[in-house]
Amino acid sequence: MPQILIIEDDKNMAALFEEFLKDEPYKITTAPNGQRALDTLKSTSFDAVMLDLKLPDMEGFDILKYISEKSMDCAVIVITSQGSMGTAIEAMKLDARDFLVKPISKERLIVTLKNALENQELQHVVETYKNKIDRHDYCGFIGSSLAMQEIYRIIDSASSSKATVFITGESGTGKEVCAQAIHKKSSRKNKHFCAINCAAIPRNLMESEIFGHVKGAFTGANIDRDGAAARADGGTLFLDEIGEMDLDLQTKLLRFVQTNTFMKVGASKEISVDVRIICATNRDPMEEIHAGRFREDLYYRLHVLPIHMPPLRERDDDIIQISKFFLKTYANEENKIFERFDEDVQSIFTAYNWPGNVRQLQNVVRNIVVLNNEKNVSLGLLPALLNNIDPSRIPTKKIKTPPYIAQPLTSILGDTPETLARMDDLEKIIIENAIQVCDKNIPKAAHYLGVSAATIYRKKAAWKKESQTNTT
Repeated sequence: MPQILIIEDDKNMAALFEEFLKDEPYKITTAPNGQRALDTLKSTSFDAVMLDLKLPDMEGFDILKYISEKSMDCAVIVITSQGSMGTAIEAMKLDARDFLVKPISKERLIVTLKNALENQELQHVVETYKNKIDRHDYCGFIGSSLAMQEIYRIIDSASSSKATVFITGESGTGKEVCAQAIHKKSSRKNKHFCAINCAAIPRNLMESEIFGHVKGAFTGANIDRDGAAARADGGTLFLDEIGEMDLDLQTKLLRFVQTNTFMKVGASKEISVDVRIICATNRDPMEEIHAGRFREDLYYRLHVLPIHMPPLRERDDDIIQISKFFLKTYANEENKIFERFDEDVQSIFTAYNWPGNVRQLQNVVRNIVVLNNEKNVSLGLLPALLNNIDPSRIPTKKIKTPPYIAQPLTSILGDTPETLARMDDLEKIIIENAIQVCDKNIPKAAHYLGVSAATIYRKKAAWKKESQTNTT
């Protein structure tokens, strides 16, 4: 239930406001002066504040400034007399949502308060959309495609858990960036993030790299040495390319995952640690299991929270966004004057398959910047594999236009009062057109329309039910 604070020194006026709002779904609190209002604001959160600018102990502006300075999440409605409209306008400049002029009617009060609360809720939705739904960069990632928005959402959810995470995806898709993001968003962020690339370390040294060794455990072991598991105590251990790990070591890793204990190579004493394990592979785990190269029991122990990183070719306009970021970064590093990509180059980048994903794109842009120095990246600057693509022969996506969209706009909207289109009819046209333009991908259509996918599914169900009713 929305909480409303009425700051009004006139007892009769305050009582009248309470009477006007008694049947509304609000919890009302009143304050007869400025100091009482400030004390109340410090102890209670309110959704809306009705503020009389003329108070016996201070100016209403002082309270308005306090609300603004403290970034309080409430809509302020200023109450003013007929002769102080200029003051009310000044209050609006200080983020007051609306104003009421005395004398105030019941209808005017209810409508103003309702609008203020709805606008406040809309602002919350917009902030949520910006912060959690339409993020353009996130913990080292760049991109706002639907595929990446889902990755960001999963990371948000997974970061608070201690459960193991199993990341899959092609080489260069950002699996380690994903692991680092989970660590940065977790309560372990102030502890170590230790990464081991299982494909880059000789198999006979892998056990020592992960669990450490004691002096004399093998030739060259001249001192005791901690492994990544010990260094990551309290933090995160990331095992990249885990499919390359030897089967014997997989057995020891399984026990470590189950018990959080291990023994250094050559030692007889167990060590206990608090480590969150994240692993990644660019192979198909099930194929590795069927081929006998990966233990099935270890896979299911690790595969608690799966994350699949999408290839760059499935990330829509992220390709250009990432390209621009790399161009700016490397131009600054190399002291070059590059500023932008030509349209033809952007078309080629978008159409190219990028088998090496983001890492390949990064290398291509760096190659261009290091070897050249122009303001624009033109076709002639593209390296091999890209410089023989003719942008004029790149197929453009053809959008099937529904027959009603091809009609003159007036025939859809209506050009006389009698032929005006109903809002619900136009809504149906817009939604059906968006679904068709987005190749029947409803979540994608919802994203570009600025509504939730659930809204579209609900409306489609209602239209279907209405159609069935009309035909019976």
